[in-house]
Amino acid sequence: MHGSDTEDGQHSNPEEDPRPRLWLRFLASLALTGFLVGLMIGRLTQSEPAVLQRVEEHPAGLVLWFDHEPKVFVEHLDGAFALSVEAVARARTGRVELAGKPVNWRLQRGDKGFLLRFVAARPLRGAWEAAEVDGQWRLSISLREE
Repeated sequence: MHGSDTEDGQHSNPEEDPRPRLWLRFLASLALTGFLVGLMIGRLTQSEPAVLQRVEEHPAGLVLWFDHEPKVFVEHLDGAFALSVEAVARARTGRVELAGKPVNWRLQRGDKGFLLRFVAARPLRGAWEAAEVDGQWRLSISLREE
């Protein structure tokens, strides 16, 4: 009895197809093309981040000026007040006076923009208000002691 070898070509086993299998390559190229087109559409529809133009120190707070409206998130961390803003800015530091006592502030890069922290020797609370003034966005931050 003979085995099922294909060496002699006399048995019912099909011969191997010498042509390459293109179906897998076709599906992979289709998936890659769809992914790249999706990335291009995403970049076209993504809005530009707001840009911090200037920082003004005022008694008991700061005023930040932007080219357009940024997204702002507030955090109160163990007596410190922090704002997370989705905008582009360079790192800065400064000091404001609150009831005759100093409050240090620091602007540094964050995950999606920048982080503005206010730290003092006593617990702080803060509030912010945004408004459009002459085509620019003003973000006013006011501080108070707890």
